[in-house]
Amino acid sequence: MSSGGRLLVVDDEPSLQDIVATSMRFLGYEVAVAATGREAVRAAVETQPDLIVLDVMLPDFDGLEVMRRVRAAGVDAGVVFLSARDTPADKIAGLTAGGDDYVTKPFGLEELAARVSAVLRRVRPAGDVTDALVVADLTLDPETYQVTRAGEDIDLAPTEYKMLRHLMINSGVVLSRRQLLDAVWGVDFVGDDSVVATYISYLRRKIDLDGLEPLIHTHRGFGYVLRAPRKSSAAASSTHQPGG
Repeated sequence: MSSGGRLLVVDDEPSLQDIVATSMRFLGYEVAVAATGREAVRAAVETQPDLIVLDVMLPDFDGLEVMRRVRAAGVDAGVVFLSARDTPADKIAGLTAGGDDYVTKPFGLEELAARVSAVLRRVRPAGDVTDALVVADLTLDPETYQVTRAGEDIDLAPTEYKMLRHLMINSGVVLSRRQLLDAVWGVDFVGDDSVVATYISYLRRKIDLDGLEPLIHTHRGFGYVLRAPRKSSAAASSTHQPGG
């Protein structure tokens, strides 16, 4: 499990960019994306990532030049290069230029996640770590896997936990069934996406307890969102009583 952090994923292949970004968000990272060298430099300056997952071959200029420009702009992020080039000379060039790791394509998402985590441990101060996820009175601790709402422990099955974590990471964002399916069951899942609705129902029974404001909402035709309750205007006005 990740302890969070900001990533920039740079790849001009849309499907690969999306898969990597989605998997990293599921692990708890904040992720920005870019498809060209110029976009990457601009995004790095704007988001100040802790680490850049950087494709070597880009349509305008290569990843080595991206890294040079990012460093010149004062962004001191770790860099994990991605490349189909797997010769020792290519790897040495990337690492000599200042990269922290070099992953050759094709690669497994678990391997990439492990490399990203290892580089972050080296380049980021130990105190710069995100702890529990909190939305309203709902808390999820990624270190202990403990989930509580209003101080009450909630027992979740592993798949329920994965879905809740993804919903909390993306609190306030409406996620489609397909996005939840990819994040929780993986992009290679070939079953019916109705399984998402089934697990949303399981979560609601455990999270949206009697007497508490519901946190998980359905947006018909779009998907699902977990968000903190909006302040009730009735409750807000109850503090003012008519004179008499």
